[in-house]
Amino acid sequence: MKKQRNQLSTLLTLTVSLVLLTSAGRSSSQIVSTTYNKQGAAKTTTLRLGIISINNAKIPTGPTGWAIQQGKLLPELRKLGITEVKTFSFPNGPNLNEALVAGQLDVGIYGDTPALVAKANGMPTRLISQEQVGMNAWLLAKKNGARSVAELKGQKVATSKGSYMHRYLIGLLQKTGLQNQVTVVHLLPNEAQAALSRGDIAAIAASTGTGPLLSSKGFPVIDEASKHPDLRGTSVTVVTEAFLAQYPKLPQTWNQVKLASVKSIKANPQAYYQFHSQVSGYPVDIVKASFPIKQFPEEPFPKQGLALLEGTKQFLVSQKLTRSDFKINDWVASQY
Repeated sequence: MKKQRNQLSTLLTLTVSLVLLTSAGRSSSQIVSTTYNKQGAAKTTTLRLGIISINNAKIPTGPTGWAIQQGKLLPELRKLGITEVKTFSFPNGPNLNEALVAGQLDVGIYGDTPALVAKANGMPTRLISQEQVGMNAWLLAKKNGARSVAELKGQKVATSKGSYMHRYLIGLLQKTGLQNQVTVVHLLPNEAQAALSRGDIAAIAASTGTGPLLSSKGFPVIDEASKHPDLRGTSVTVVTEAFLAQYPKLPQTWNQVKLASVKSIKANPQAYYQFHSQVSGYPVDIVKASFPIKQFPEEPFPKQGLALLEGTKQFLVSQKLTRSDFKINDWVASQY
């Protein structure tokens, strides 16, 4: 257990660090500075949106990205007084958390694990909605390597620590009794792919997009989160309390736009997949395998999504990876 906690301590270290992002963790666009009034609300009509992207995309995918691409989001935000949306991409959830802590972002769309850790450790955010529910993760081995989870004993497995894939990997190792017999190392997706190709690591726990892509290149899949319903992930949209204080109707407006966007995606799936492919750089068939439209919920918080959030939170609490427990309902922003 002590070794396991040491392996997982990066979750806290990466999440609650108050230093500015290093050059390696920054978006290719510099994050703009801002000033604050005495109440802490940003004196700006610009919404700074943080997203996760391994290729520094300038627009998110999913329902929010589709709404932006279709020109549906900004007109509704303007009714609230928000005149501009600037997007900043990050390679990993903990990097995005650092930007939120530093006051460099107003809204973030990213995996539930880093968002939960941040909230439990005191980051002043509120939950707007769940963007995707039931996200898969893929455990892929090097070629001519392990062909089962059991064969990873005594070897190194890489993932992005602090991510939903990390939570899946640790949960899987616990289920198989290997939590103290596999070394988990932190590598971002591109670095992990290169290390796997060289044979420097035995396997990687990969995210949507990366997993099916590597599988198509001949790397064997030895496990998936889809085989363990409680280990699947969700992506969430959070807003800082300071920005929410300035725009209290943001959650309601955001979810109205998201609902219309999900319905549009369902009505035009091929057009959406083409858009997602262009933004992410993944072939259309990989996008379809990674992001089934059924994982885009119409409601802000579907029952299954809340159950996955609660399960992940309890896992983090049980492993003492958070300073405190909290109620998910208390985190949810008012939808009036």
